[in-house]
Amino acid sequence: MESAKELAAAARAQTGLDSFGSESFREGLEVLVDALNRESRLNDAGEYAIRDRILMHLRQRLQIEDWYRRHPEIDDGEIRAPLFGVSLPRTGSSALSFLLASDPAIRYLRVWESSQPAPPPATVEGPDPRRGKPANAADELNGPGQHTPTGIDGAMECQDLMALDFKSQMFLAFAKMPSYARWVIDADLTETYLYEKRVLKLLQWREPARPWRLKAPSHMLWMPALDNAFPDARFVMTHRDPTDVILSVCTVYADMHGHFSDHVDHGYIGELNVEQWSKGMERTIAFREAGNDDRFFDIHFRAMQQDPLGQVRALYAWLGEEVSPVFAGKMAEWWAENDKRERSAKPDPELFGLDFDVVRGRFSDYLAHIERWAPLSHAA
Repeated sequence: MESAKELAAAARAQTGLDSFGSESFREGLEVLVDALNRESRLNDAGEYAIRDRILMHLRQRLQIEDWYRRHPEIDDGEIRAPLFGVSLPRTGSSALSFLLASDPAIRYLRVWESSQPAPPPATVEGPDPRRGKPANAADELNGPGQHTPTGIDGAMECQDLMALDFKSQMFLAFAKMPSYARWVIDADLTETYLYEKRVLKLLQWREPARPWRLKAPSHMLWMPALDNAFPDARFVMTHRDPTDVILSVCTVYADMHGHFSDHVDHGYIGELNVEQWSKGMERTIAFREAGNDDRFFDIHFRAMQQDPLGQVRALYAWLGEEVSPVFAGKMAEWWAENDKRERSAKPDPELFGLDFDVVRGRFSDYLAHIERWAPLSHAA
């Protein structure tokens, strides 16, 4: 793959645009490309797909800045009191985000606009050509909703918006890149989240004002930076036994790595996910205990499975909002259709070098907090 500088030049040539806006993306792009070239052992399909995705993010950044250049009033928009899902992955957070997306009174990040936010959807006349089509070769090969609920207008995580600054955990799911993993876990994402806010303003431009419902498990790693960009945000956190979480997310990573490389390192995937998610939980606990606990609403995985609509009603009561009859009906319809999805068999944890006693030890503080945040008695 070309260097970061050459990829940026290629994106400029493809769009005829020159300004990427803030230079904050440069370091992440350089670390990412270096890791891909030195560590990832991509196959031909992976090399093509991930290069294509990087170029897409660079082109989108150029186009976003061009929209702002021509319409600086976009920045006058406000993002008021967004709700972020900040849970561990594989805890029912995707199902929750789809249920919340059933509310016609809110705004969420749709799958087809997440990686291609420009042009602003409200400026497109007629059917939007992005809707229902893979945005890049990586999505075409891997499928953006392969391991989670999906749909043509499905709810998407913030990962693609973060990737515009090339500080996104999404890239770790594509290939083995230990140097990028070490760098991004301690990177400063202040500019990343400010840029996400910039893109959200673009997406809502010329639309009726509606509150945003957003989510990404990786937000747990950088809560102070997220809070800096969205100081009036509130958070919903779904909970599940961390051994189930880690085994499930490792399975997802292994499947995705297998699309892009012929050399899947299962032991690395196990170590990576234990390190990333235990660190994220430590940081989220610290954030909550630093005077932010009242900004969180907690839902246990079992409670979500047993009474999803009841959990959403409780969340809305906490938000001080009503669940309209239309919203309730759409939620019930979605759950009836998607609760029947087949569950794949669990792999042997030894495949990933996982010792569940060790995993529980890494999450011991979290397991103690669950008893207060989302006790099992509430899920019975």
